[in-house]
Amino acid sequence: MKYQLTKAATSSGANYSPRQISSREMRESNYWLKIFKALNIGDKETGKYLVNESGELKKILGSISSKTSK
Repeated sequence: MKYQLTKAATSSGANYSPRQISSREMRESNYWLKIFKALNIGDKETGKYLVNESGELKKILGSISSKTSK
């Protein structure tokens, strides 16, 4: 799972231009972080922080996507 999360999280920046790919990768990262949190994998506070950060990144990418598609 750690490999999959790392892959999903790091590919978001590389796929900045293809909006749909970036959004999909961020959703996947957020999904895996929520799974880790639900299963109590890793540090609880770090998990909470990372879920929050991935949610913020999803919002940022969504905002960029909506502004550039106009």
